[in-house]
Amino acid sequence: MADNARVIEYLGKFRLVRRIARGGMATVYEAEQVGDRGFTKRVALKVIHEKFAREPEWLQLFMDEAKLSANLVHGNIVQIFQFEEVNGDFYMAMEYIRGVTVRALIDRHRALGERIPPNLAAYILSRVCRALDYAHNFVDDLGNRLYIVHRDVSPGNILLTWDGQVKLGDFGIAKARTMHDPAEARQLTIGKKHYMSPEQVIGIPVDWRTDIFSTGVVLFELLALEQLFREVETEAAMDEVTIAPTPNVARILPDVDTGLVGLVTLAISKDPMLRPNAAIFGLALDEWCVTHHTLGTPEQLQAHLARLFPATYSPPVEPSHARGGDLLGRALRDEASGTARARSRGSDQHGDISDSTHHSPRRRRWRRSSSNAVCDVI
Repeated sequence: MADNARVIEYLGKFRLVRRIARGGMATVYEAEQVGDRGFTKRVALKVIHEKFAREPEWLQLFMDEAKLSANLVHGNIVQIFQFEEVNGDFYMAMEYIRGVTVRALIDRHRALGERIPPNLAAYILSRVCRALDYAHNFVDDLGNRLYIVHRDVSPGNILLTWDGQVKLGDFGIAKARTMHDPAEARQLTIGKKHYMSPEQVIGIPVDWRTDIFSTGVVLFELLALEQLFREVETEAAMDEVTIAPTPNVARILPDVDTGLVGLVTLAISKDPMLRPNAAIFGLALDEWCVTHHTLGTPEQLQAHLARLFPATYSPPVEPSHARGGDLLGRALRDEASGTARARSRGSDQHGDISDSTHHSPRRRRWRRSSSNAVCDVI
């Protein structure tokens, strides 16, 4: 039976509209929750693959994600609404995000040969830091801190809505104090190998500092449009993170402000004790924007996405400039003028970035980022 003809029954039902993504552990659908008297709600439905549903350890991870994420109610975290089991199918209903991932944003900029404005990169990651700070310090009903660690901060798990909001999703391999962790029980390395911290790569217990490392790696990629760690083979990738010297970010990105480069360098320190916590990291990113008079805003991100993805851009509300507001209109004008100025400066800053002669001694050969992981789950 075709996916879009399936109906999942429970006390209500979900009609599957289309498949959004299929990962190693689960498939995510755009779906419509159908209720009584014409009630409908658009959701994302995450269904665990049957073979993993039969494995108690992996099924427990899926259930833990639902139970943990359901209580993480924050504006920068994808919300979980419901978890059910129907005739052996386990699924969770989640907030449906209209927009793109940071992975799609990076790929689009690569295709255009155009750098991402640093203030937007800082804005995106400062909002991710807000989500992480909330999760890292979340407490249960008795006030006990759960010590939640996401462990999978990566471009594909950061979502950008058409109206300029930033959402961190996929707590599928997150761990908390109250949860069984298969990675610790068997020294299993789980996560995306190009974004894991050294301590996560070698399979020792991790805390919030591993998420900061991953966040720094994503920030680098937004600024450079290339991965910081790029080895394909798993063992080589592990050595690249744990044994090889920390990449010299200032040398790779000579045209990026030293203050922003310094924040990336601090976040990707091999020594976890040198990394700032999420609150400090996010505040430092915001302060960098203020200092350079380039504060990132939802309106600026919305205008940027509207320009980059004209064929699919579809905000959930009428743009504010059409309603008489001026914030988005100003952002659209700034976006257009900024693009024109960038083009007039030639390729030295915004031209064909596959040409490394203008940017960095590091060789740049663009290829689509590998999503391989030691244990890649969706």
